[in-house]
Amino acid sequence: MTRGQKCVFFPLLAIALCLCIANVDAGITLQPPVKLKWHYYRQHTTCTYAEEFVRHQVKLFWKADRSITAKLLRLLYSDCFVTGCDASILLDGPDSEKTAPQNRGLGGFVAIDKIKEVLEDRCPGVVSCADILNLATRDAVHLAGGPAYPVFTGRRDGMSSKAATVDLPSPSISGGEALAYFKSRGLDVLDLGTLLGAHSMGRTHCRYILDRLYNFNNTGRPDPSMNKAFADQMRKQCPQRTKKGQSDPLVFLNPESSSKYTFTESFYKRVLSYQSVLGVDQQLLFSNDTLQITQEFAGGFEYLRRSLALSMSRMGNINVLTGNAGEIRRNCRYINDGKTQ
Repeated sequence: MTRGQKCVFFPLLAIALCLCIANVDAGITLQPPVKLKWHYYRQHTTCTYAEEFVRHQVKLFWKADRSITAKLLRLLYSDCFVTGCDASILLDGPDSEKTAPQNRGLGGFVAIDKIKEVLEDRCPGVVSCADILNLATRDAVHLAGGPAYPVFTGRRDGMSSKAATVDLPSPSISGGEALAYFKSRGLDVLDLGTLLGAHSMGRTHCRYILDRLYNFNNTGRPDPSMNKAFADQMRKQCPQRTKKGQSDPLVFLNPESSSKYTFTESFYKRVLSYQSVLGVDQQLLFSNDTLQITQEFAGGFEYLRRSLALSMSRMGNINVLTGNAGEIRRNCRYINDGKTQ
């Protein structure tokens, strides 16, 4: 079934998907098995106002620092795409997932800790860290101009976190490699094109784009798919070699959003004008499906909002723990016996 051709109403998510992406074969529902429930805490637990507590805390963090949206988006991706949405990325330990090279620079942990502290004070032992991360990300996305999509809840927390399990790919991979990675997680090409829109905001270290700027595919030249004026601009921010004692500079993923940290269609417009910062984003132009998706989203932000609502829910459904699996952590940084496995 395609997420296009006609207007589809999917009551379970309460999302009207009126996309004009006529030839892209993509899911319009959560991938099975669906183990989570909408309004789980309100209808099935004593923590009736769990989502409201999360939303209030996120708003406080967002008012103080709008970069919290980008931080939580990356944190959720780093959690769900490894062993599933089980909050294993939040566990501390000398060899935990957060110590993996791919996760260097992750943020948002303090916000999750604070939300968990508030919830444990009001309804101890009820709300999982995995659900907190998904809910907090949704609320931060909405504050940044994205959709207020429904989050299915009822996740439980994983009890293991190993750096060796982290297989997050390089941002320089090809479009085909990126799609294969998404498909290995039960997602599809429209999820890929949509979720890369998270790069509408946030920053990255120059080391992730030096190959594009100076030595693309070991040619000794810049990536030919990069707008020349933009490449010149980026080289000024990212020197080929940093001076002794100088840290790796940070650059905005979307210079038009920059420090405003807002969702807009400008990310996709920049892809179309060959002004993507990350190589994987520019790859959206080089297949018929992702080109069509990019053109649709660049032409209408409402299409992106609707697709983002479903794709975020689909990502949040990857390998979740429910029932008697896992646990409800008292502290998101440690499993309940105090040891990270």
